[in-house]
Amino acid sequence: MTSVRNRATPRTYHPMAYKFVFSALRFTQEQLGRDRSTEATGHISGPELLDGIRRLGLQHFGMMSIVVFKTWGIHITDDFGKIVFQLIEAGEMRKTDDDQLHDFLGVYDFSKVFLDDYTLDTSEVFTKS
Repeated sequence: MTSVRNRATPRTYHPMAYKFVFSALRFTQEQLGRDRSTEATGHISGPELLDGIRRLGLQHFGMMSIVVFKTWGIHITDDFGKIVFQLIEAGEMRKTDDDQLHDFLGVYDFSKVFLDDYTLDTSEVFTKS
């Protein structure tokens, strides 16, 4: 997916959810070393975007990610896929022929990735100065 802005978007989720998806897109492109200036080199897949959403969510919200996402109306990875495809339909994101909504379905469980797998890095807190 790549970002393009030009048409009004029919939005069914909280406005911050759409902003977060755009932020996660840029974050993921940067993390993967993808050039955002061209569609061919800037493209990321649905699972890659979801991994970026997971990492950025943990970075910004930590264990509160689930709570934040729920307040935006997002409960499962499928919801992020619906957001992406709403943005595609509105002309605000692009897709390739390989990109499908099913790429976002059931990719990970929020409780597992945002709670069970969450670790707090305390290495700097307990080091001697």
